[in-house]
Amino acid sequence: MPWEETSVMEERLRFVARLLEGEGMSDMCREFGISRKTGYKIFNRYKDDGLEALTDRSRRLERLPVFK
Repeated sequence: MPWEETSVMEERLRFVARLLEGEGMSDMCREFGISRKTGYKIFNRYKDDGLEALTDRSRRLERLPVFK
């Protein structure tokens, strides 16, 4: 039986869906192998921005700092 491949977004969606069903944050983070800080970051992004927040975000600076 081949291993099932899932994307990062699918995993984040599963994580959020189970939290919305009432499972605890600590248990879910332990099961998914992430820190509670990361779990809350994912969940809060979802609450603020919906499904689009579960996609990867660019780490690129939006603008360069100006030095004087």
